[in-house]
Amino acid sequence: MIFYNIIKQIRLFRLKNKEPYLSLYKMLGFCPTQIELYQQAFVHCSITPKQYGKDSNNERLEFLGDAVLDAVIADIVFHHFPHRREGFLTNTRSKIVKRETMNQVALELGIDEKMVAMPYAAMHHKYMYGNALEALIGAIYLDKGYKYCLKFVESKIIDRFILLDKLANQEVNFKSRLLEWSAKMHLTTEFEVTDERYDEVGKPLFRSKVMIGGATLAVGTGCTKKESQQRAAKKVLFKIRNDDKYAQKLVDERAIKN
Repeated sequence: MIFYNIIKQIRLFRLKNKEPYLSLYKMLGFCPTQIELYQQAFVHCSITPKQYGKDSNNERLEFLGDAVLDAVIADIVFHHFPHRREGFLTNTRSKIVKRETMNQVALELGIDEKMVAMPYAAMHHKYMYGNALEALIGAIYLDKGYKYCLKFVESKIIDRFILLDKLANQEVNFKSRLLEWSAKMHLTTEFEVTDERYDEVGKPLFRSKVMIGGATLAVGTGCTKKESQQRAAKKVLFKIRNDDKYAQKLVDERAIKN
């Protein structure tokens, strides 16, 4: 099998149009076979079939890659933390695959340089590169299978950009932490989605506010309701933890109302 793969790589490098294979080899650590899958992974939905000359962007590959990435990260985390409970493993996986992390990793890998997208796309779709990374993983899965996906994520993402032990101890569920703090202080905290709309290519955008004692304290936006609420909660937690007077004011206002 190893000999067969070496022969296949030699044949690929002897192709006349070998540049896309060479650049992908540098990014992936192996030579692709179905090059069209990888090229499709970098086509954003802002590009129409007429502009690209083909009938597919990377959305279907992103769907597949998202599921494969979840499985691969679960596999890695499961074996890296052999004695931790399910809740810890789930939270750690969530921290790794969250949009901000994947988008930053995609930039480090140079995916932004390969994207085929309209000029405005990056402004309106700030996770465009992370989505393309998921599409790339979907392409690897279709072209090479699960083992190659696992190896790519381990060697090109986890080993280079993510410190698993450090990341596992970082807080991620800001909404839960804020609710815990509120309950401890006998405060009523509520979250409300205030706006739901779609951008020019049909992607959902949500805006949520967090209220304590009926007063709006922060607003967050995101591609999902959960993400918008997490961002709003994060803003309030930051104020509470960095400004003692702010936290005391919330408690005092509750006492006055009662």
